[in-house]
Amino acid sequence: MTAILANKIELEYESFGREADPAILLIMGLGGHLTRWNLELCDLLVACGYRVIRFDNRDCGLSTHFSDAPVPDLRALQNGQPVSLPYTLDDLVADSIGLLDALGIQQAHVAGASMGGAIAQLAAANYPERVLSLTSIMSSSGNPALPAPTPAAATALFAPLPRQRDQESIVADSIARYETLESPAYPTDRGRLQQLFADEYERNFDPRGVARQLAALIANGDRRSLLQTITAPSVVLHGAADQLIQVACGEDVARNIPNAEFRIIDGMGHDFPVALSQVIGDAICAAAHRAGQR
Repeated sequence: MTAILANKIELEYESFGREADPAILLIMGLGGHLTRWNLELCDLLVACGYRVIRFDNRDCGLSTHFSDAPVPDLRALQNGQPVSLPYTLDDLVADSIGLLDALGIQQAHVAGASMGGAIAQLAAANYPERVLSLTSIMSSSGNPALPAPTPAAATALFAPLPRQRDQESIVADSIARYETLESPAYPTDRGRLQQLFADEYERNFDPRGVARQLAALIANGDRRSLLQTITAPSVVLHGAADQLIQVACGEDVARNIPNAEFRIIDGMGHDFPVALSQVIGDAICAAAHRAGQR
């Protein structure tokens, strides 16, 4: 892993595969470190002939944190009140394109998960000349009429952190939240999960950064009009058991992107179990194939 200057900030990234191969840019969701894109998936995509790039979004992991910026009033945002933001979701989109610029990549296949799916959607809509294909995973269109998270999922997202902020307490809390959102048919080994959250804590623990990202996502609002302008071949992947961003949200994304292919995965929740690496990789490759590559 290494840091690179992109869009006037530092982004921590990691690249797999040959630089000469077509690039796939992986964009992670809210508060998720680049390591949430597991190595099994990255290796699978490399074996299919692609260069794979994963990175930390701003305010996450080892990328630039906006520590001097206040946390926006999330409740006011949810109620539709005007709130000053340190940055918008469009800034995160510009980060992704800026990373491609910094790496000398003119065009890439773009895949995003959850909030990263929203970023990928906006990249495909606003930078059509840069995005060869789009894979939107467990994301939404921002349509306010769509189902909200289940009460259990909302609690997992918004519940206060434990009073103790040491590694042991935060890892235990992260696992408890994860258990609500994980794929019921594809449970993740608890030892692996504990190591993932411990590594994230060591890389950077910044709940205020997560809140700033969430504010940017909430403020972005309804993307349907932009989705309807997307010309890149698109695959929309969603878990039937997703409690956080329910499957109707993925259906709405696919409905609004012209000619998008919609794939529902039974037993998949709001996570990236290693057991589904092939399924997720197939979706990304299918979008790329529709773009005429590999």
